[in-house]
Amino acid sequence: MKQYLQRLIAGETLSRQDTHDILVGITRESYPSEQIAALLMALQTRGATVEEMLGFRDGLLETGKHIDLSDYNTVDIVGTGGDGKNTFNISTCASFVVAGAGYKVSKHGNGASTSVSGASNVLMGHGVKFTDSSDKLRRSLDEAGFCYFHAPLFANGMKFVGPVRKALAVPTCFNMLGPLINPCSPRNSLHGTATQAQLRLYANIHQQIGDNYGVVTSYDGYDEISLTSGFKFVTRHFEKVYTPIEMGLSYTKPEEIYGGSTAEEAMRIFDDVLENKATRAQKEVVIANAACAISLMEPNLPISETVATARESLETGRALQSLKKFIEINS
Repeated sequence: MKQYLQRLIAGETLSRQDTHDILVGITRESYPSEQIAALLMALQTRGATVEEMLGFRDGLLETGKHIDLSDYNTVDIVGTGGDGKNTFNISTCASFVVAGAGYKVSKHGNGASTSVSGASNVLMGHGVKFTDSSDKLRRSLDEAGFCYFHAPLFANGMKFVGPVRKALAVPTCFNMLGPLINPCSPRNSLHGTATQAQLRLYANIHQQIGDNYGVVTSYDGYDEISLTSGFKFVTRHFEKVYTPIEMGLSYTKPEEIYGGSTAEEAMRIFDDVLENKATRAQKEVVIANAACAISLMEPNLPISETVATARESLETGRALQSLKKFIEINS
């Protein structure tokens, strides 16, 4: 580790192989926590490069548990988190809307970090028991159109950097890695980022990975499509700026998509959306995110059609049926 730190002090960057080897060394407990902390802060101060992020990703996937779903064409919908906006569980709601529309969703998630309720929290609140069983995950995909990877069951390497990250109490490059280490490496990913710089970093990482990706960021700092402003949507095929009006939707206010002050309140909003009882703003923000995910799967469809498809899934109850079937299988 000393040589890596000396290179960073000298202003050098690390290679993809370097950060892969560092991650594997961390899982083998080869380095003292002080050196790991110094490394993370050096990278955070300068900003991790695409190659450095890819190496950490390689190491986390190598030391974690992989689930082979290569015979499915799945999509993941997840934001990086850390935007400090405390929205309700928009990407999780959107995932069930996409599943209800007939697409397969393999979502990777965790408990809350900066919001009241993360994806794992809201699913646990419905009695879901997380699994790493390939058979059960496949059954969920087949019957509910949705399966869920609870990150701690798969990303074994994360637990070795957890204590250092907690002690530092500031964001590090590992905050950005979660969405990139889905255990099944899905063919399609819609990732939300909180800043334009993060969007560019993610797009460049995905170009190296070679998957069918979409990266979005709202211009007012949400790590998802918030409809509180315009947003940028970058894929392999195009880079576009949308406003809510151009999607046939309405602008929302931050307080209209707030996730509440308790996990119970966040879960009520989640349920209201999928039961088609939520406010216009809550429903439309979910429809917008689901529509962009569907656009990845259907690149030849105009956004107006994918919005209509998402709305139909939600308003006909098919999204709710996907949730209910998923809970039935996994309770």
